[in-house]
Amino acid sequence: MLKRKLVVALTAVGLCFGAGEVAAKRVLLKVPVFFGTHLEGLGSTPKWLAEQLNEASGGQVKVKVYEPGKLIPPKGILQAVASGKVNAGYTTPGYNTGILGNKGSLFSAVPFGPNAPEMLAWLYYGDGLKLWREMYAKKGLDIHAIPCGLTAPETSGWFSRPIDKPEDLEGLRMRFFGLGALVMEKLGVSTSLLPSKEIFPALEKGAIDATEFSMPAIDKRLGFSKILKYNYYPGWHQPATVYELVINGKTWKKMDDHQQSVVELACKAAMLDGLALGEAIQFPHMKANIENGVENRYWSKELLDLFEAKWGEVVEEQAAADPDFKKIWDNLSAFRADYKIWNEWAFLPRPGTVRIETSE
Repeated sequence: MLKRKLVVALTAVGLCFGAGEVAAKRVLLKVPVFFGTHLEGLGSTPKWLAEQLNEASGGQVKVKVYEPGKLIPPKGILQAVASGKVNAGYTTPGYNTGILGNKGSLFSAVPFGPNAPEMLAWLYYGDGLKLWREMYAKKGLDIHAIPCGLTAPETSGWFSRPIDKPEDLEGLRMRFFGLGALVMEKLGVSTSLLPSKEIFPALEKGAIDATEFSMPAIDKRLGFSKILKYNYYPGWHQPATVYELVINGKTWKKMDDHQQSVVELACKAAMLDGLALGEAIQFPHMKANIENGVENRYWSKELLDLFEAKWGEVVEEQAAADPDFKKIWDNLSAFRADYKIWNEWAFLPRPGTVRIETSE
């Protein structure tokens, strides 16, 4: 708490009021959110952002958070912000593929893609953020997008029975997110993107057979372990997931440099806090799941290899259908090829893996 207050105080002193400058008109950002703020580690980030930003800006920028559906339906947030119906919103490109196409998901969660550190590197010090904002501009959406939340890896599915071979997936009806859903569909799974509050009732009624949603702490709150007893890892479909604060373009341009800077920095802080919180709160719930009869299972190499092969097919199809998807994917792939040099040498391998030394 002391460190947090210190950061807030320094931010306020350094950014909000330049000596001798006249403060700009105060800005109130009304922010409808995609996930309920009760979902710790997922929906809680915009609430944390509001608390920090309201204090750090010295009152020059205030954020008021609206729970899902209270101001704007979650799926309508992006369009509402672009049109000026509301001046801000909290969402993720992966939930806006109806407007952006599947390329939007590349800025949200990439199957077998970057984990959190690598994603941050590409966004902030590669071309990621530039391409992200370019995507919105090409769609004619008058918004300023800011990466503003980051979650740890997710689990990759809750099932009523073990999934030991590809045939076990055929015919399943499963709630699934993003580009990973396209992979599952290639394996005979029928996918749907249900909002969080509809997943448990759908499982109870038998409308779906399986689901993925988020991390153990959040899945526990949604009650999946009461019905499904096989929870699979790793989250190959979402090694890291990024969220965004979108601000109406006219609103953003009316903000002065100090106001814009404090918002950008608050969102960077929210990225860090969201990741740290997500990493800190999972293991108690994994232990509780085991006590309640849940089996935590790691996908077999056969199935992980199959998921990755089908993901390769998805990439080829999406790149052929959308030149912008290809442009973003090629850029991310080039960055990852270079990052791999660092990644392979700098970090300890997972237990059981073997590093092959070379003279190069």
